[in-house]
Amino acid sequence: MPSAPLITLNDGVQIPQLGLGVWQLDDAQAYASSKAALAAGYRHIDTAMIYGNEAGVGRAVAESDLAREQIFITTKLWNADQGFDNTLRAFDASLERLGLETLDLYLIHWAIPKKGAYRDTWKAFVRLQQEGRVRSIGVSNFNVEHLEHIIDDTGVVPSVNQIEIHPDFNQHALSQWCREKGIVTEAWSPLGQGGELLKLPLFADIAQRHGKTPAHVILRWHLHNGHVVIPRSSNAQRIAANIDVFDFELTPQELEAIAQLKQTGRLGPDPETIEMGI
Repeated sequence: MPSAPLITLNDGVQIPQLGLGVWQLDDAQAYASSKAALAAGYRHIDTAMIYGNEAGVGRAVAESDLAREQIFITTKLWNADQGFDNTLRAFDASLERLGLETLDLYLIHWAIPKKGAYRDTWKAFVRLQQEGRVRSIGVSNFNVEHLEHIIDDTGVVPSVNQIEIHPDFNQHALSQWCREKGIVTEAWSPLGQGGELLKLPLFADIAQRHGKTPAHVILRWHLHNGHVVIPRSSNAQRIAANIDVFDFELTPQELEAIAQLKQTGRLGPDPETIEMGI
């Protein structure tokens, strides 16, 4: 059974480099997908309050034969819940839905600069980590300016910045800045959206040479670049296939060809202007 390597975060916590994302899955689908993932060797599941499926993920964890410390669970604070006191209440609610006593990683879902609450929110995150209620704290969809603010305010550097990243939107400058600060880049929508990226002849050609699929090639590209990656699927066979990426490497020539891809830009919202849920 394949198993993902562990990456040590800047706070000493270890995170499996490949996990299951459950965005756009309802509670029942998230439950079934999480069960399938754990059976296939996954030890990392990424959810969020706004996904509406924390309870399903929690049920899958509770029913697993694995010890709790063998499973890494991430959830995220939604935009409407930002602010110091609101964050503490929202964390309690997420933990209750998940059925957990402690969380492995908690992320601020979006900075929402217009709301102006992410800095106080981060202070609440620091409190939660100091109290031992969450092992590691990070952010999602933060740009450099947002990161600099929360680090300057608290002296606490996020362990993770989860951002949209795929080969045709490689976010090289942001991920390099994060690397220099000791922040691990985690990729959401790692395969793009709608399957268009998977159809590019480049990935088909590389996949054929390695006896793999285009999805395997793209996931391998993420792993080579040090990203934590959380492909989403509700198909048990595809879930099992996605973790089967640790038996091959991309060549320097293949990596260079991927690096030359035209950058098509974001598929999701812009972190600077998003106002969702505020």
